[in-house]
Amino acid sequence: MTGDEAIAALDLPAAARVDRRVPKTLLLEHGAPTAADKRHINEGIEQILWVAALKPTTIGVAAHRDDAREYLEIAVLRVALRADAKPPRLNELLHRAVPYPVFAVTELGDRVNLSLAHKRWSQGEAGKTVLEGEPVATDCPRDGDPHGPALVAALALGRQPRASLLALYQGWVDVLLALEAARRTGRFEILDVAERRAARREALRDCARFEAEMARLRAAAAKEKQMPRQIELNLELKRAEAARAAALAQL
Repeated sequence: MTGDEAIAALDLPAAARVDRRVPKTLLLEHGAPTAADKRHINEGIEQILWVAALKPTTIGVAAHRDDAREYLEIAVLRVALRADAKPPRLNELLHRAVPYPVFAVTELGDRVNLSLAHKRWSQGEAGKTVLEGEPVATDCPRDGDPHGPALVAALALGRQPRASLLALYQGWVDVLLALEAARRTGRFEILDVAERRAARREALRDCARFEAEMARLRAAAAKEKQMPRQIELNLELKRAEAARAAALAQL
């Protein structure tokens, strides 16, 4: 799936389209707390395009307000990255910098990543928003991926809940989680029960953590020359594999 195909899959109405370039100074001023982050933005981002503004007047979905958050608009952004970019950190900085919840389509070569992140009011600074947990992100399927058609169908704006902008945004979060689960179970399924969605997200976090640990242990075992340490690493690997299998069972 290309960036153009990802945007097309959202099936956004013409009334919501903006298609305007956004200066990188937005991130530098509002989303770069450290000198390293400023460097990541300057060196890693080629272009930011504000694709669409989804709000009650453009898509007919009500805003959401409660004590924890206020969703008046969803911004759809398309970001072109340079070859030496660090996508996970840049995704996080992007979501932090924009005051609205963001649907980000990020392109790095032929890799297209989708990410979303809920926001809530800051408890320390009045009027400021902060991320509620880590962004939910996933790479788009490549040609021939069996889950590609299901993702394209599920992404359409018209397929999302319409009770409020919060519900709509959560609908897209659930689509990305469904893709991540499908890559491990073979089944692309949008869950309709909040408790099951929360359990799926936790299980996916566990899977990712154990998969990273397994990769680390395999790399360490391949380099290790001492037989006792190789045995120890292999035992740790088996424990990590068993833990991942238990997390998979929760999906």
